[in-house]
Amino acid sequence: MRNLFSLLFLLSVYLLNAQSIPVDYYPPSPVPDRIITSWKTDPSTSFSVNWRTAVSVSKGAGQIALASASPDFDSIKMTEAVSELLISDLSAANYHSLNFTGLKPNTLYAYRVGDGMNIWSEWIHFRTAEAKEAPFSFIYFGDAQNDLKSKWSRTIRQAFSDLPKADFMLHAGDLINIAQRDQEWGEWFYAGGWIYQNIPSIITPGNHEYPRINNQTALSKHWRPSFTLPENGPSGLEESAYYVDYQGTRVISLNSTAYLYFDKDSISQMLWLDQVLQNNPNKWTVVTMHHPVFSPAGDRDSPALRSGFKTLFDKYNVDVVLQGHDHTYARGGNNLPSGATVIDSTGPVYAVSVSGPKMYLSNLLSWIDRAAVETQLYQLVHVNKDTLTYEAYTTVGDLYDKFQLIKTGNGRKKFIDQAPAGLKERIELTTARLEKLNAAERGKWIERFNAYKARKLAHEEAIKVQAAKGKTVKTKKKK
Repeated sequence: MRNLFSLLFLLSVYLLNAQSIPVDYYPPSPVPDRIITSWKTDPSTSFSVNWRTAVSVSKGAGQIALASASPDFDSIKMTEAVSELLISDLSAANYHSLNFTGLKPNTLYAYRVGDGMNIWSEWIHFRTAEAKEAPFSFIYFGDAQNDLKSKWSRTIRQAFSDLPKADFMLHAGDLINIAQRDQEWGEWFYAGGWIYQNIPSIITPGNHEYPRINNQTALSKHWRPSFTLPENGPSGLEESAYYVDYQGTRVISLNSTAYLYFDKDSISQMLWLDQVLQNNPNKWTVVTMHHPVFSPAGDRDSPALRSGFKTLFDKYNVDVVLQGHDHTYARGGNNLPSGATVIDSTGPVYAVSVSGPKMYLSNLLSWIDRAAVETQLYQLVHVNKDTLTYEAYTTVGDLYDKFQLIKTGNGRKKFIDQAPAGLKERIELTTARLEKLNAAERGKWIERFNAYKARKLAHEEAIKVQAAKGKTVKTKKKK
């Protein structure tokens, strides 16, 4: 009987401990997973690829060939990958990275990755960039961060269905919520799946990619093993602050988290950014960073970004700044005069967006020309010669916002607001959301909401008056 009680006691202890052990829903295996492409060097002659395997696969390799309709890929030369061990909160895995170089511009390749012997991924297509200025399109995502498998997956998949031949995807930070939690990285890779393998990613880190370790803040240990990005940024910020020149456009990733957290990184990024913008041979300049220059959420604000980065954006006439962090949608910074939809523009258009389900209240301040709350979105950006077209879509595929920038020569450009006419802005809160606010929060929201509505109504009425005047003039000319 005593032995029976002892056995039952040990069994109960085991069951209690078993319940506290987290389940690894995305365990590594010998088969390559978390495959993702990007660029480390010239997009017209190279591309990089990363993947993960179980620790039993100590080495990685890749193969690449010109893509063709023939299935004969059997005699392709192998290239050895760089491999490193990453021990997460759930498991240990080997992460492999490879930079395919010496490729032909604007050429479709087939590649695969594996152990170099028996275990391989599928053959995957990837097209290199043009070596010169040429039209292209990309997808821009604000924060994914939460409920990645459950609620963010629909956003990236809807975006892909709208633009399946996007040239790249741009992620403005906070890919995940807890920087060192492998479960969340697993969900992020699950949500994008094979899309990451065909369409390269330009990724900038957010504050949620920075955990606190022994009271020190450092970039997640998942970051560099998971991605192979350019190392042309400031010392110490390789693969987090960098730039990519793509078909006549310079795309710059700024590490705003490091800028705000560390004085040395703010100084080094300012000096580096000044040179990158000054010595820019491209027609267009796109900046992505996590923290907004103008915050649209509640009472959040980062004045240091305006006294720092913004001075260089204005000095060098940056075209657009694509941001995240504030879990709401806002587009503006142009100071559109009342009734105007077309203006001569200098400096950037600022956009803040959210692609995941975590939402904050908008502050609806005067810099915002288009806003949305409680709305998941993605953005499609098209660059074609002298015209940049920006479109924001809700996660169900409805066009919500649009503008164009047109280069007019001598460093000047024209901004055209093309937000869908008559489409009601999604800025009203549900009763349930209002009830969650305390009296002070509710009062501030109502005040800002009414002021924003009044400003937008006056703007729309002025547009109608100017349109009516235009029709009158045309009628007189016909007579």
